Parts: sequence; structure tokens; C-alpha cells
Amino acid sequence: MNVIGFKEAKCKNCYKCVRTCEVKAIQVKNEQAQIINDMCILCGHCLEACPQNAKTFISDLEKVKDYIASGYKTVISIAPSYAGIMKFNNSGQIVTALKKLGFYQVRETAEGAVYVTNEYERLIREGKMRNIITTSCPSANDLIEIYYPSLVDEMAPVVSPMIAHGKMIREVVKEEVKIVFLGPCMAKKREAQGDERTRGYIDAVINFEEIEKWLAKEKINITDLEPMEFDNSNPAVNRLYPISSGVISSVVAMEDDAEVRKYRKLYVHGIKNCMELFASMECGEVEGCFIEANICNGGCIKGPAVSRKEISRFKVKLDMEESIRKEAPNQNEFHNLNKESLAKTFKNRASEEPMPSEDELRKILKKTGKVKRDQELNCGACGYPTCRDKAIAVYQGKAELTMCIPYMHEKAQSMANIVLDTTPNIIIVVDVDMKIVEFSGAATRYFRVTRTEALNKYLYEFIDHTDFEEVMLTHNNIYGKKVDYPDRKLATLQNIVYIEEQNNVLGIFQDITRVEEKKQQAYKVKVETIEMAQRVIDKQMLVAQQIAGLLGETTAETKVTLTKLRDTILNDGEE
Repeated sequence: MNVIGFKEAKCKNCYKCVRTCEVKAIQVKNEQAQIINDMCILCGHCLEACPQNAKTFISDLEKVKDYIASGYKTVISIAPSYAGIMKFNNSGQIVTALKKLGFYQVRETAEGAVYVTNEYERLIREGKMRNIITTSCPSANDLIEIYYPSLVDEMAPVVSPMIAHGKMIREVVKEEVKIVFLGPCMAKKREAQGDERTRGYIDAVINFEEIEKWLAKEKINITDLEPMEFDNSNPAVNRLYPISSGVISSVVAMEDDAEVRKYRKLYVHGIKNCMELFASMECGEVEGCFIEANICNGGCIKGPAVSRKEISRFKVKLDMEESIRKEAPNQNEFHNLNKESLAKTFKNRASEEPMPSEDELRKILKKTGKVKRDQELNCGACGYPTCRDKAIAVYQGKAELTMCIPYMHEKAQSMANIVLDTTPNIIIVVDVDMKIVEFSGAATRYFRVTRTEALNKYLYEFIDHTDFEEVMLTHNNIYGKKVDYPDRKLATLQNIVYIEEQNNVLGIFQDITRVEEKKQQAYKVKVETIEMAQRVIDKQMLVAQQIAGLLGETTAETKVTLTKLRDTILNDGEE
């Protein structure tokens, strides 16, 4: 199922999401980034990284509002990370606020964590597993199942606190209810609705940002409310689940003999750290450990669905550790759930992707100008750590050749250089100080200076810069202006335009010297023709004077006609 949505119009091909994604579950097709659902672990890092906000969390909020409006008894299970995310004076004020929105019951997900902790404690006591990896973090579970499947047997076969809580609520309430999970994690949405092993216990998943906007829309200010009690028993130390080492703290609080303490305790948070540990475990370097694994740095305190970036996870961790007593809950206060209902079987979900041969790899690399090993820059700008990794992604259909930024830059620069070197027009670009920043090949020939020399000079050292300066000051472009340079025997037709993005002025001079010379030659021929016509007129007039009596008006008409012809030709030559 889709949890993260993409707005194609906003994707600008910066590849920041690809660079951020540690498992490379993002493909680029037709210059648009797309999530590969079967490979995505829903860590949400791409959502946080996207500078264009092209990725969005697909919301269940309207569905939740419909449940309440339709009269369903709607129970909300609130993740314990609320303690570090929501603003309140007394946690009971949150209960009041949520009930004002129409929720039937407000219960802490930590209530479900009690059952999960009991199962972890049982597995430790049995001591049958080589290592025990906690399975409360759905993103960590996905990471193992998809990318480190050899460790599936070391995953605790237990549902997450959210699922355990959903099962418990359905048994306790004993009526038709809708159960909504409120937390900072987007992976919970797929766990609740997209995983056939756990589907059906949670009806909707919303995050803290959504609930805060809903409260604001209803003009409900949490800190102004009288507190109410949560509709659950005290989960005690299990409220620490969201912080790093919180699961371990919950398990340790229940240890009462050496048998339970025989597993060494290890917690790991952050996707890179998790990948490093799991790779080490695959090599057999870790044994006899109870491992708390969280994909988010610092645990669930600042999941990807938390909008308030000013929250310090370190402060929240300290506050929660100081305010929550590390003591086991009173088991007698909790509904009895059998072990089977808390079980979950994990499986190998890895997919075999096609791999190119060395020859095929070399051909792909060659297409981006990487013929030799030293041409493989491995800059990572495309999002892949090495050029070969990116070439493999191209072969697998996850990346495009044009994602290689150095290659595209070189290609664009090469094309620009070809244009500048081969165009017959003079192209000059200057900055605000009239210093030359670009100089075409034609310009070097006409002005008899190398490009390198020109780039160290100012325009006024070559030609009159008045028009360029005017365009720079007024931003009013000049088109089709004739300018002659007699000392260089050069006539030009000039377009001078302002470039806003770079605050530069671009001049394109078309050499019209030959055109002007041809015009002058044509004019000269016309003048010579006129002179011949004038001589004919003069001769005619002389003859006319001799035979004036015979020709009379006819001579006068001939003079007028020839004179008009002469003037017309002259005027045409002067335009």
C-alpha cells in the first residue's frame, strides 16, 4: 500500500531523496522520483529531506472524522511519545482534548507495550534464540525482512505494542469499535493496514501534526482544559518505549533472577547504525544479545511525522527518564491476552534483482563518459555512493543516465562551448562592472585577442560600452541597432539584453559588413546609372534646343519623365 505520496509537479530532480534513502528504494523515471513500495522501509527520511515538499504522508484523518460523525465508538491509542511532542501542563489535559473531539476512550499505547514486554521477558527466560531483536519498530522489521533476511530467525516473534493494544481493546470493550492509533511514525500505517499478518486490529493511523491541526481548527487549547484520567491502567516503565533504551529499561524492570539477565543488552538507533549492526550479525560477530532496534535517531521521540523540528530529542529523553519511574506495572490490573494472540511470524521478503555483467556495466558507464576507472568520480551527487552503483541502478531501471550531474554539466558546458566556438556571431557577456565573463570564438577573431586574455579585461578596453551600461542600469533591452567599427572595418547589427538570473548583460553582434558593402556597391551602380541618365537628359536637351520648333512639348515631357526616374533610383539607394 502507498503511505508516501508524490507531487510530480513539484519534483525538481535534485536527487536529495535518493541521496537520503539508505536502502535506495526510490527510482527516477521520466525525471520524476517514485517510491519502490516493495523496497521501502518507510523511515520517512525522504519526506523530511525533500526541499520542494513533493512528498506527502497519505492521511487517514478524514476517515477518523467520519467514524466519529457516523456514531462509532472510536477509541484512540496514543503513543507514549506524546509526552515529548504535545504541549500540556498535565497529561490528563490531552485526554480531555481528545474526548472533546469525540473519541469514546483515550488509552495509552504503553498499555499494549506491557504485553510485549512480558513476551520479551519470556523469550529471554527461555534462552532458545541466538540473539533477540525487538520487533516494536516496523521500519526496523522491514529492514531485516527485506535486506537482512538471514536474521529473521533472530527477530522476536512478537507483535508491536500498537497491534497488541488493538487486540486488547477489542477484547476489553466488547462492542463494535473503531480503533485509531496516534503517533509519530508513518510505518505504523502499513503495519496496521498493509500487512496481512497484523491487518484488522487498527482501523486508522494519524500523526501528532494532524491532531494538533484538528484541535486548532476546533479552537481547543489543551493547556486551558481540566485534566481527565486515561482509560487504562498504569503501564509504568513501559511509557519509556519511545526513547532509545526504553524497551530495555522496561525489560530490566521485570528481571528478578540471573536466568533473565543472561542476555547482554544492546540498543541501536538510526538507520546507518542498524545496518552496521545487522551486517555484523550476519557475519556472526554478535551473539547472546537482547537488541533494541529503532530506525529513528533517538527512538520514536521525533518520528518523521513530527512537524515541530525545534523539539530536542535529548531534552525529551532526559525529561521522560526523570518523570517516569522505572518500575514494573501491576500485572493484575491488565486484561489477560494469551501468548498466541501476541505472536507474529517474520519472513524473508528480499527480492532478487537483475545484475549486469562487467561488460554491460562498462557499456553503461561509457554512456556517461566513464571509459577509465579514474573517470569514475564517485561523487554521490546522483544519490548513489559510487558510479558503479548508479550504473547498476540504471541497469535495474531505477535510475537514469541523466542523473550523473558531472556528466550532464560537462555535456552542457561542452555544448555551450561548441556554440560559442562555432557561431559566426560575436557574443560577449559582461557583469555589473562591465568585466567580460564570456567571449565567443568569433569575438576573439574580430578583436584579435584570446578568450583567456579577454576574460581578464573590461568591455571598454575593446569597444564603447555605453549601450551595455544603459541596459544594465535600465533593464531595457536594445534590439537591431546598427553599430560600425571603422577601425576594424566592421559593421554590426546588435542585440543587447539583460540576464536577470545572473545580473549580466549579453551582447550578440551580427557581422553585416558584407551586406553593407554590397549595399554600397549596389548604390554605386545606381549612381553611375543615374549619371548616364543625366548625360542622356543633357544631350536630349541640347538636341531639343536645336529642334525646339519641331518637338515643343514632347521634349519637356521627356525631361520630366527621366528626371523622375533618376530621383526614384537615387532615393531607393539611400534607404
